[in-house]
Amino acid sequence: MARNYRISWVGLLLGLIIGLALGLTYAWLIDPVVEYDTQPYQLSAEARRDYLIAISLAYRADGDLRRAVERLVELRLPGDPFQAVANAACDLFLQGVDNNTERNTIEAMIALYGPQGRSGCADQSGLFLVTLATPTPFPTAIPVTPTLVPPPTKTPTAAAPLLLTPPTIAPTRTPTEVPRVDDYIIANIQTFCSVTLAGVIEVYVQWPGVGDQPGIPVRVAWDGGEDRFFTGLKPERGAGYADFQMEANRSYTVELPGRSRRSNPLAASPCTTESGERSTTSYRVVFRRS
Repeated sequence: MARNYRISWVGLLLGLIIGLALGLTYAWLIDPVVEYDTQPYQLSAEARRDYLIAISLAYRADGDLRRAVERLVELRLPGDPFQAVANAACDLFLQGVDNNTERNTIEAMIALYGPQGRSGCADQSGLFLVTLATPTPFPTAIPVTPTLVPPPTKTPTAAAPLLLTPPTIAPTRTPTEVPRVDDYIIANIQTFCSVTLAGVIEVYVQWPGVGDQPGIPVRVAWDGGEDRFFTGLKPERGAGYADFQMEANRSYTVELPGRSRRSNPLAASPCTTESGERSTTSYRVVFRRS
């Protein structure tokens, strides 16, 4: 005679709950997963803010803007990385500045994004005094004047002349100009006419066999002014990409300061697209590691 077995749904549900609780206890407390080799862009939003703070403090200590840019590029932030630093400083300011550590942190962030033409509520408050750290000057030797001991008064005989050896003064360091490297060449300059990209200088910095180069300073100059910026601040266009918006009817030159020669003048002259629309000539300039 066959027997009918009934499933106890209460017991099954209770078993699932106990099993899930034991599994979570083991995974979270007994043997949690440890992450290794986490990249900066993989950090949480709060950790990325802490990373921005660390970049700002490091820049205020060493003044190495290129290294700071390379670290910002590693975060792969959407939009302008320098403005992201300004927004993070604003968030810290709105949370309240209660001690010198928080004040120094915000001042370091302002020192990073302020000179790049970015702004936020922290620097607009006028409550912070931003000063960049300067290296300690090399100490120079101070000549020492020897003190002469007077001869005894009861000996009238003339004493032999005392020969004094002048103190040796350490020579001061004379700063020397950094030699020009010229390790990049202008490999190609192309013109194109576009309505959406009118009057733009697109810069690509490449290193064959290595890849596109982020954090490379670029200088665009024109009659009466110049602008400096870095590659890699628009990662969606490539690690070695940067661009500059020209004004119509002006001429510009572009170079990697200290790393390449200056281009011939690039004129922002009128042009006509293939569809017959009027626009301003744009340029695509490729610098390649020689």
